[in-house]
Amino acid sequence: MADHSPTGPIETGAKMDYPEHNKTYAGFLALTKYITLFCVALLIAMAFGFFTSAGFFSASVLLIAICAVGWYLLR
Repeated sequence: MADHSPTGPIETGAKMDYPEHNKTYAGFLALTKYITLFCVALLIAMAFGFFTSAGFFSASVLLIAICAVGWYLLR
């Protein structure tokens, strides 16, 4: 049978830039956190606007208020 094991030097690629990797990961986590906050606030505001007689303007104010409070708490 043929032997398919490598016989030459093994290439491991470039060295990892760990500080840049950590910075990118922290940015990804922050973006995910604030997008999740916005989605939850939007769902709450939509439910408030659609299932009560409050209307679009009140739901928009609620959305802005929830996003502002959430942003302050998640900082």
